[in-house]
Amino acid sequence: MRVNGSIKIYRRLMSAAGKDGWICSSLESVPKETAEAVVIGAGVVGLAVARELAMKAGREVLVVDSAPTFGSGSSSRNSEVIHAGIYYPPNSLKASFCVRGRHLLHEYCRHHGIPHKQIGKLIVATRPSEIPKLSELMGRGVENGVEGLRMMDGQEAMRLEPELYCTKALLSPVSGIIDSHSLMLALLGEAESHGAIFSYNTTVIGGRYEGGQLQLYVCDSKSLTNWDRKSALKPDLILCPRIVVNSAGLGALPLSKRIHGLDDRIIPTPYFARGCYFTLSNVKSPPFQRLVYPIPEDGGLGVHVTLDLNGQVKFGPNVEWIDGTDDISNFLNLFDYSVAEDGANRFYPEIRKYYPHLNDGSLEPGYAGIRPKLTGPMQIPSDFIVQAKKIHGIPGLINLFGIESPGLTSSMAIAEHVADIMNYK
Repeated sequence: MRVNGSIKIYRRLMSAAGKDGWICSSLESVPKETAEAVVIGAGVVGLAVARELAMKAGREVLVVDSAPTFGSGSSSRNSEVIHAGIYYPPNSLKASFCVRGRHLLHEYCRHHGIPHKQIGKLIVATRPSEIPKLSELMGRGVENGVEGLRMMDGQEAMRLEPELYCTKALLSPVSGIIDSHSLMLALLGEAESHGAIFSYNTTVIGGRYEGGQLQLYVCDSKSLTNWDRKSALKPDLILCPRIVVNSAGLGALPLSKRIHGLDDRIIPTPYFARGCYFTLSNVKSPPFQRLVYPIPEDGGLGVHVTLDLNGQVKFGPNVEWIDGTDDISNFLNLFDYSVAEDGANRFYPEIRKYYPHLNDGSLEPGYAGIRPKLTGPMQIPSDFIVQAKKIHGIPGLINLFGIESPGLTSSMAIAEHVADIMNYK
């Protein structure tokens, strides 16, 4: 049966809420619905993709997310930085999407009145042995097309930021900060105004590609939360879409492994890195006017200084590798996001390398986020992965893997790329 529009699918999904008892040996009794385009995940990338497909292509778009609302995962637990495009290898997706995405983001923010500010960034070397790495970053940024980069000696950098200590610094004037929630609200509003339907508390638990048709197995998130993990899972609905964009963030890789007919050999191993933030208290005014980043560390960009649009100073994130996650926890985002107060003891010595006047007792627990990574500890960082038919052989399916930083900055460029793949532009 062909459903006329996503509204009927949405109603079917909503009517499935509260069902349980998924003990079955067959899926024959599970209702099926067709759909034109399904976007899995309502984070900033999923929202940008939904807007692009609905607004630019005029397609019927259904967005499903396991959470009660949009942007509840990595999209709301990050530094809210608009990156310039310095760190990433030339010709990589991260480099091209970050630079292109930054331009798209600035234009979008100006047009829609989204709070943002181009405050600039200093990447600092705090000892002579770090200077070669700083020079490498300078060359990489220039090759990536980042505008206005300038190397400066420590004294000049410290005149710009009197609380800073460094031996040399790289100034990136085009880096900035953004209100990510306002951005997501705008993307959501435009997607909805062009017909996109959003179904929250709705989890895609797997699927099957067979006979030229991709099917998605969908269930209510509450039922999945209450599942005993022993009995067989039975979906509430089987969706049969023409187009699927897997932008499930932390759940993107585990979901792909549960799609029968998708070759496991092309699905990378997932890694997860937790990062905590601490806020600065007991200061009359922010000690810095710009973002301040140390030399990158294994798994991240180092514990850096971030300012939000209200002037609040945050330090983070660190890198804590997570082992032993399971698929259901990934689907439902059941990670531990607590920030231990004594964790600040590990932050003080790292921050004091470039902010020596940081007072004891001035760090308070802020928040934590999880990065969906494609490489583990002491491995070379991976690029974003965008998989389409040319790679996996399934028409209409696009997998977005490892969309960590600079995912926020890159979001609109990723959406543009997805639309290009689908020949919608």
